[in-house]
Amino acid sequence: MTLIAVAHGTRAPEGPVVLAALLDRVRELLPGVDVQVAYVDVIGPTLADVLASVPAGSRAVVVPMFLASGYHVRVDVPSAVAADGGRAVVTPALGPDPAIVAAVEDRLRSASVELPDAVVLAAAGSSDPSALAEVSVAASLLSSALSRPVLPAFVTTASPSVPDAVTSLRGAGHPTVGVASYLLAPGLFQQRLTTSGADIVAPPIGPHPLVARLIADRYRAAVAVTP
Repeated sequence: MTLIAVAHGTRAPEGPVVLAALLDRVRELLPGVDVQVAYVDVIGPTLADVLASVPAGSRAVVVPMFLASGYHVRVDVPSAVAADGGRAVVTPALGPDPAIVAAVEDRLRSASVELPDAVVLAAAGSSDPSALAEVSVAASLLSSALSRPVLPAFVTTASPSVPDAVTSLRGAGHPTVGVASYLLAPGLFQQRLTTSGADIVAPPIGPHPLVARLIADRYRAAVAVTP
């Protein structure tokens, strides 16, 4: 079965490069599996295009490479699969799985010799309350892992904004504030984090081995229950 990893898409040229590196790790974990990438916005190939390329009579596993189950995961991806005739099975999104949170923690720790006193978990943002709740779950998991307060915040759409969250934590008396990036790849949203006023800004999750393993695990689990 083909594995189709579907992402949002970005105009930043480094974004697809990072995702390609991530999927190369997935291919190492799934030898012999046809692993392809698709996008729901901004750039191609679209999920519909990739689904159409799957040979007749074959099936696919679609893994949404999203860190929360917002509109794209709930509506766009299932709609594309249905329009193709339902030949694919769709797995849960990647977040807020503990493996993703562990990768975020690793990136934050790599950004500085010492951890900040408090952390903002910076996510893309969504108008979907359930997606925002998932980011809050990830923030809670990260707080437990770091033994520090972690405040969820958003680059766009939702509130608080990342700069407001940084200001809030400083006002609460935390001498140093860091931003943990809850973003999969570099792009405009990651660039905005650098102007948030934080002392430390972690890089995006990128091609982290834990993320590659999670995508492979999502694929294996789907294959195991697909007739």
